[in-house]
Amino acid sequence: MRIRRRTRITIGVVVVILLLLLVAFYLRMKAPPEAARLLPESDGIVYLNLRPIRTVTHFDQHPVTHDPDYQSFIDATGIQFERDLDEAAFALHRMPDPAGPNGLVAFSEVFVGHFDGRRLTHYLEGLSTSRENYAGHIIYSIPSDGRTVRVTLPGYDMVAVSNTPTSEQIHSILDRYRTAALPFAGSSLLTDHYEEVPLLSLAWGIGQIGLPFGDSGNVSIFGLKLPITFDSTFIASLRWTGSLRLRIEEIAPTEEAAASSADSLRMLLNFARNAEAAAPGITDAELRPLLDSIQIEHHRDRAVLHATVTPQLLERLVTPPGKMQAPLAPAGGSK
Repeated sequence: MRIRRRTRITIGVVVVILLLLLVAFYLRMKAPPEAARLLPESDGIVYLNLRPIRTVTHFDQHPVTHDPDYQSFIDATGIQFERDLDEAAFALHRMPDPAGPNGLVAFSEVFVGHFDGRRLTHYLEGLSTSRENYAGHIIYSIPSDGRTVRVTLPGYDMVAVSNTPTSEQIHSILDRYRTAALPFAGSSLLTDHYEEVPLLSLAWGIGQIGLPFGDSGNVSIFGLKLPITFDSTFIASLRWTGSLRLRIEEIAPTEEAAASSADSLRMLLNFARNAEAAAPGITDAELRPLLDSIQIEHHRDRAVLHATVTPQLLERLVTPPGKMQAPLAPAGGSK
């Protein structure tokens, strides 16, 4: 009798442990990536998981000419971003003065990859003009084009950077790093919208991701004005479902605004399909399958664009340019 009771207890404990592990796994799958959870409050977030993109496109295997500053960075740190960077998360901060040193937008960034912390620290020490010890981490302040770029190493495989006017954002990243084990910690933007990002997306963006592309209420890409407002909220994603699926969803203030946006996008798509010239650096043969695959829908207060991205086009988009520049150049260094 006692043996049976012990057996039931043992089985019960095992079942409870398995259930807890399944719940923890589910929460981790649904939670934003850690790099994105560390970002401070912002107007927009863009996240890239470069590991599967690198596998699909092999962009790290393309020969690239490095400018002298970038080559010096590689020699000093051993880091080559097209090879060693695995994840990147960017926070976009709208600036109150577009004519200031940051322009329209300042950025806070978290990079995850294979870094030699000792060599990178030595490199940052040589560039920085001042240092701050915060939450047990050293923050290096580096002058760059009238701004101060703050850099810190939260973990052995992680680098955080911010060029905002104050140190508040880099402090926030380090504060969040201390609670990174909580799967749903993060900014209010993630809390409000991350659940709408499709599961297993390789890249995604939420919030006012049009910020870097426009001013005065307009958004322009390649000189072409888009039929969306400057502060529109978007949920964009790229995921693999047997093919690379692009989804861009605009959240409009009203159903009428969403319908108008969808109609304008259809007109713009027809214009693009009939245009002879492709985007700069991209051939018509690479762009045409993308244009032909686009579908635009309207659902209540949302305008949604679906498209299929060919591996060839993705490779062209993520392949480093012919000449790569240094991520952090010394003040007065080459541009």
